[in-house]
Amino acid sequence: MWKPLSFLISAYISVPVVLFLFPWILDYAIFAHLLKIPFFVDLSRPEDVLDHTCNFYLSTDEGVSVGVWHTLPASQWEEAAGKSPEWYRGTLGDGRPVIIYHHGNVGTRAKKNRVELLKLLSAADYHVLSLDYRGFGDSSGEPSEAGLTSDALYLYQWVKQQNRESFVCLWGHSLGSGVVTNAAVRLQEQGSPADAVVLEGPYTRMREVVAIHPLTKLYNFLPGFESLIWHILEKNNIEFANDKNLKTLTSPLLILHSEDDNIVPYQMGLKLHQISVQARKEHDIDAPVEMVSYAANLGYSHNRIYLDPNLANVVRGFLQRLRQ
Repeated sequence: MWKPLSFLISAYISVPVVLFLFPWILDYAIFAHLLKIPFFVDLSRPEDVLDHTCNFYLSTDEGVSVGVWHTLPASQWEEAAGKSPEWYRGTLGDGRPVIIYHHGNVGTRAKKNRVELLKLLSAADYHVLSLDYRGFGDSSGEPSEAGLTSDALYLYQWVKQQNRESFVCLWGHSLGSGVVTNAAVRLQEQGSPADAVVLEGPYTRMREVVAIHPLTKLYNFLPGFESLIWHILEKNNIEFANDKNLKTLTSPLLILHSEDDNIVPYQMGLKLHQISVQARKEHDIDAPVEMVSYAANLGYSHNRIYLDPNLANVVRGFLQRLRQ
């Protein structure tokens, strides 16, 4: 009896030591990019899981190739049969809004909840681009906050290069919400703010999500463990501070959050909404801030807001009001 107990105690105590010696492990846990779910999907063949979609790659940085899917709006489905990537690229200038989807951690752009959302937005007659950040899916490189933000900025600017008049909406889910607000603030600083921002299941900042993770809670009573985690995050330059970004962001904003979210508490979405509303009052900015909440009994949790039968109308109404 003593030997198994001794082993468990030793294993438990070794975790903080391992984190201290190998801080990059925390990065891998946060991004979870090595879990390339779903397995055995050829990301270069999106037609296996998603119709009317073209796969292509962008060199977003030296030595970094990022995989992207472009899913067409419903009005172009019939015409798309057999067309080349160049034809797909040309359609971005047709005047229809473009939504760039930035997914969360774990898995690739082929993950079920992501594909279902792409289908919904495509059927609502939007161009949808979905990327796997560096290190995710079939994209090369290693993930970092700066790297993911750079990938998002590159894709946004690439879309604008196809047609400067394109209306482009940045959509970020979970981890992707931090990528999107980082990118949106950078674009704003460059004098070309994003046309619209949608945050799905967003957190206040990464350290607050890490703090409430069940594994972290197992160690919080150990003296110095919390400080160790914060030190590693700071050393590895991981912040993803949505709360700070929304204090300055001027782009129109829509927040989607489910009350039964078991990964990012609903209260974080509420807090971000309050921060954004207050910031715009203080700076006399009239760009809209909207939040749609989903009752817990719907069971949408963190990854299933796409099940809302009215989601397409919510997005359409939000974007149409901006364009008018």
